[in-house]
Amino acid sequence: MGTGTIAGLFANDLGLLPQARIAAVHSRSLDKAQGFAGRFGEATAYDDEAAFLADSAIEAVYIATPNHLHATQALKAIAAGKPVLIEKPIALASADVERIAQAAAERGVFAMEALWSRFLPAVRRAREQIVAGRIGAIKRIRADLSYLHPEEPGSRFFDPALGGGAAFDLGVYPLSLVLDLLGDPRAVSGSWLAAGTGVDRRSLFRLEYPAAVVELSCGFDRDGANRLLVEGECGGLILEAPFLKAQRLSWYADAGRALAAYERGTGGIARLLDRLPQSGRISENVAFPGNGLQFQAEAAIAAIRAGEGACAEMPLGDSAAVLRIIETIRAQPATAP
Repeated sequence: MGTGTIAGLFANDLGLLPQARIAAVHSRSLDKAQGFAGRFGEATAYDDEAAFLADSAIEAVYIATPNHLHATQALKAIAAGKPVLIEKPIALASADVERIAQAAAERGVFAMEALWSRFLPAVRRAREQIVAGRIGAIKRIRADLSYLHPEEPGSRFFDPALGGGAAFDLGVYPLSLVLDLLGDPRAVSGSWLAAGTGVDRRSLFRLEYPAAVVELSCGFDRDGANRLLVEGECGGLILEAPFLKAQRLSWYADAGRALAAYERGTGGIARLLDRLPQSGRISENVAFPGNGLQFQAEAAIAAIRAGEGACAEMPLGDSAAVLRIIETIRAQPATAP
C-alpha cells in the first residue's frame, strides 16, 4: 500500500529475496498503482482498498503510505486477515499501537513495524557482541540523527496533518535501537524546538537507566554526523554514519577513545584520522546489496510462515514504548529557538 519513495526502495530490495514477489499494489491513484506495478513485474493494480485487501493472491501487506494513514490501514488489513509490515512510525500515538497489537492477536495475524535498521547485519552483529560482553555493561549511549530540510509549504516533513516532525521521521531510529539494547528507561526527559507549523524541528531525549544514561537528538535543522556511540565498562562501539543504514562498526578497547572519536565528528581532520590505523580500534565492514530493507522483509516472511504473530527482533511493545517517549517530550512546551 503506497507508491512513494520508500515503497520503491522496498520493492527493489524484495528482488533480492527469491521467496518473495509483489502480487498487488494499492494507491489512491490507479495510474500511480499501474505505473508502480509495471516497474516490478506483473502485480495487480488497485485504487480501491477493500478490493485490494480482498485479493486472495496477497499473503501479506506492506504499508508504505504517509505516516498519518499507517494505523488505520494496518487495522483494515488485519481485519481482512492479512499479516502486516507497517512502515515507521507504525502510528502517531502509542494507543494506536496497542490497538494494532490487540486486533492482530484477536485475528491471529502477524503485525510488525518496519523499523528496518534493527535487522541490518551490522546492527545484529553489534547486538550479539554487546550481549556477549565485548565492551562490558553499557554505561552510556549517544547519537544524533539530523538531515537538513528547509521548511517549505507542502513539505511532508513539517505537515502536522501528515504526521510530520523530526521525532516521527528520524527520532524513532535511535530510540528503537536503544530500547533494543537496554529496554524501557526508568525516567525520560528532554526538549523540542518547534517549526512554524507546530511540529518538532529538533528533539532531544535523555533516558535514564539504573546503570546507564542515554542522550539522543534528531532534527531537520542541520546535517548531523549521524553516528551512534555505545560506551561500555571496558570498551566502546561506534555505529558509523549513517547509522540507520549502518555498514561499518568501529570497536574501541577503551571507552574514552570511543568517546573522543565520536566527538571529533566526521569532517576534515576527523575524516583523515579515521582512514589511518589506530591502536585499540578494530573496524568491521558489514556491507550488503540494495538499500537494506530486505532484511526486515526476510524476518517478517520467516515469522509469518512459522505462524507467529510477532517478530522477536521488533516486538510491538517496543514500537509503543518509542511513541510513549516521544509523547512524553512533546507534552512539554517547546523551547525557544
